[in-house]
Amino acid sequence: MEVLAIAGSLRAGSFNRGLVRAARALAPQGMTIVEADISEIPLYNGDTDSDESRPDAVTALAEKVKSADALLFATPEYNYSIPGVLKNTIDWLSRIPGGIFAGKPAAIMGASMGGMGTSRSQYHLRQVLVFLDVHPLNKPEVFGSAAHTKCDENGDLTDEATKEMIGKQLEALKAWTERLGA
Repeated sequence: MEVLAIAGSLRAGSFNRGLVRAARALAPQGMTIVEADISEIPLYNGDTDSDESRPDAVTALAEKVKSADALLFATPEYNYSIPGVLKNTIDWLSRIPGGIFAGKPAAIMGASMGGMGTSRSQYHLRQVLVFLDVHPLNKPEVFGSAAHTKCDENGDLTDEATKEMIGKQLEALKAWTERLGA
């Protein structure tokens, strides 16, 4: 089972990219997590949104989404919502002919320095995923609060309780993906 992980942060030391690295290490047997690179996705422009002019980075990422059995989103929270780079990436991918997101199982996690983790941004992301016909896993949820105390200077997760939550979420994503027959 291949899971494509999309972190909504471009910063190398981001806590959310750290969550993805932790998830890769904690993946249950039979699951491989591949991290998507969204750093080359340009701002959406309808003038370049056609099969002939679509940016190569968008086309390459779309192929990864198509081939993935499931998706894993790690989202920061910016101003009570999902970051612009993540929304922009989703906007580009949502315009690929064939509805590449439709029917995909997904899990959402996130980390922030705040006390509520990324609860607001995760709920906003769920709204976007509903429109795309993605089937997000409801529970367990991973809201990494006070991430600056749970990650090292590189953004790598050091907190065992959060690692345990991620492990449980990945086990549930595996079962959810199998249940949906993805």
